[in-house]
Amino acid sequence: MANKVEVKELLDAGVHFGHLTRRWNPNMAPYIYMERNGIHIINLYKSAAKMQEAGEALAKIAASGRKILFVATKKQAKEIVAEQAEKANMPYITERWPGGMLTNFVTIRKAVKKMASIDRMKKDGTFNSLSKKERLQVDRLRAKLEKNLGSIADMSRLPGALFVVDITREHIAVKEAQKLNIPIFAMVDTNSDPREVEYVIPSNDDASKSISKVVSYVSDSIVEGLSERKSEKAAKKKEEKASKEGKEDKAPKAKKEKKAEVPSTDAEDKKAMKEAKKDVKLESKSETLDKAKSSNEEE
Repeated sequence: MANKVEVKELLDAGVHFGHLTRRWNPNMAPYIYMERNGIHIINLYKSAAKMQEAGEALAKIAASGRKILFVATKKQAKEIVAEQAEKANMPYITERWPGGMLTNFVTIRKAVKKMASIDRMKKDGTFNSLSKKERLQVDRLRAKLEKNLGSIADMSRLPGALFVVDITREHIAVKEAQKLNIPIFAMVDTNSDPREVEYVIPSNDDASKSISKVVSYVSDSIVEGLSERKSEKAAKKKEEKASKEGKEDKAPKAKKEKKAEVPSTDAEDKKAMKEAKKDVKLESKSETLDKAKSSNEEE
């Protein structure tokens, strides 16, 4: 369960400031509270509700073991998003969005593998055998790959969701996610179209304080989901151990019971055999007596 969002905290962070009224998107009308000094003011009660909804959904995705890709290439959001994504141990893109990052994920993975192969070259000494010019070229390539793709090196498959700061700026990422039916969580300002996103967080996506407030909440929700996953795994392991121990305890008991039962059955069998033999002897005796009587009568 995601933490409750306090409206006062959002107000202090300036989450309510929208864009100029002339730059608004009419589809954001349900989330706008009022207009003041030519600026739209976002309804923070709706923002708080949407944040909580998004937080719960992200926690579930994280608990399922899927990755959430953070996307924010604007200057004021880069550091904040990178820090919070690292805290949640999630991949992020804060430099230029690599075209085909999602739709052509196989090629992106190849580039990431190339980065790993360069690292291996440096470790095993083959890098030193290259000429000075080649080493410089490899170093430049490594630096470029690290800058653009270093943060997604651990992302071995497509993410379970995207968290975007400013969908107007990151429209390529949004389009790619839509093509692949990847759910999008986003900070949506008054100049953006909320219909592009599954989970809208109406908020100021330009101020660093506002971005920090929303992204930190999202990050905390993901961490919560991950901790739930860990606790579930631990509980399962305990159950498995307990069941194994229970089986091991039952097995020797069953063997002992079987051993105890064997002599008793043997004794019963012996008794039955003796009784049967007695019956046979009695029958044979009675038969001989009958024969003797019949022979006497004939004489």
